[in-house]
Amino acid sequence: MPQPKSVEMTAAEIDTLLDTGGVGVISFADGDEPYSVPISYGYDSDSRAVYVRFGFAPESDKRRFVDDGATASLVVTDDDTRGWRSVVARGQLTEVSEPTLDGSIVQSIRKMNIPFVTIYDRPAAELEFELYRLDPDTLTGRKEQ
Repeated sequence: MPQPKSVEMTAAEIDTLLDTGGVGVISFADGDEPYSVPISYGYDSDSRAVYVRFGFAPESDKRRFVDDGATASLVVTDDDTRGWRSVVARGQLTEVSEPTLDGSIVQSIRKMNIPFVTIYDRPAAELEFELYRLDPDTLTGRKEQ
């Protein structure tokens, strides 16, 4: 039996996968120290921007990696009866303040699939939440064929 092969996804296929919103893994680097964390995201296919919300505890290691202008890489995967698919979005993060939220951003945020399980060891009321926009310099996808 032949092994499945990997092929590039079209821009429309990438948009379709990301447009569902969901969970991915976002990664950063500080020198030679990597940092990755699972995260919920929303996607605006018109601007091809990804929106992520970070929760910061007072002593959070994440704060060292996440700030306005940081470079990040988000990986989103899916595996169903058609096979696996993955998208990688790489680019800069920009903090989004509440006054700049327009209708398309709000729609993207509503697609965030925030699970009921939390990775924090404290109540959400003790966390500081911030919304960021990832503007991909590169947005690539591969799928099983």
